[in-house]
Amino acid sequence: MILTVTLNASIDKRYIVDEFVEGHVNRVRECSYTPGGKGLNVSKPAAIAGAKVIATGFVGGHAGAYIEESLGEFNVEPRFYHVKGESRSCINIWDEKNQRETEFLEPGFTVDSKDFEGFLKQFKDLVKDADVVAMSGSAPKGLGTDVYQGLVKLVKAAGKKVIMDTSGQALLEGIKARPTMIKPNTDEISMLTGSDCSVFEDKLAAAKKVHADGVSIVVCSMGIDGSFVVCDEGVFRAVVPRNKPVNTVGCGDTMVAGFAVGLERALPMQETLRLASAMSGAAALREETGFYVKEDMEKIYEQVEITEL
Repeated sequence: MILTVTLNASIDKRYIVDEFVEGHVNRVRECSYTPGGKGLNVSKPAAIAGAKVIATGFVGGHAGAYIEESLGEFNVEPRFYHVKGESRSCINIWDEKNQRETEFLEPGFTVDSKDFEGFLKQFKDLVKDADVVAMSGSAPKGLGTDVYQGLVKLVKAAGKKVIMDTSGQALLEGIKARPTMIKPNTDEISMLTGSDCSVFEDKLAAAKKVHADGVSIVVCSMGIDGSFVVCDEGVFRAVVPRNKPVNTVGCGDTMVAGFAVGLERALPMQETLRLASAMSGAAALREETGFYVKEDMEKIYEQVEITEL
């Protein structure tokens, strides 16, 4: 079973407009609503890949109820801790004319110490039955920047694999607990190592440093240039076919889902990287966030180029 953690779940609203003009009324041509937050954008594609997925974190109010109810459509079991307040919404506006995205991310509710204690009790029980725990995204107000560090320690103490995908100070603090895997982008791997990672060789050297410091799997995403992984099995780079993207929001989370599935199934790293890359590439071809079609994934899977460095 894969357990995902979304501390700051949301309703993701995607608006498609002919042209987004600041300071004017913008009429929405199409809209869609999905349960979101980075952790849930891992949950959904992992479930599509056939994994049993349980999602936990915090939700509240009518929006929280919608998030939980909607997850059933994706074969994801919700096991959230309920708090007072309303779960947030995150809005993505796609400007058709200029082929450009604009996002508005609400901060969400505040979690107090009593809520967090209740969540931890529930979390510890869920971890017992998990093979892999994937925790992603930002934390709500009221939780410290070391929240992921504590959660990673709990998962590792239970003898389970843990993926941590966050940013900023939460990443700096969380990595001290040595999660099984992280997936930094160029800015994040630069922040972690203090290195100038403007060229590939510097990114690779930085990832090797983080790996040597105790993170078993370091996956670096490079957008259209693919990704690479530094792990105990070696160093591997993936290049995917350059299809015209429809929606790139959540593609990194879909890649995390692919790695979670690979770790759960104990696949070799090259096969895991190929699967994760194909899932991410397929997700970019769909309007929905955190969603892909198996036929797209299978086609891309055969085209992914994996090179051992």
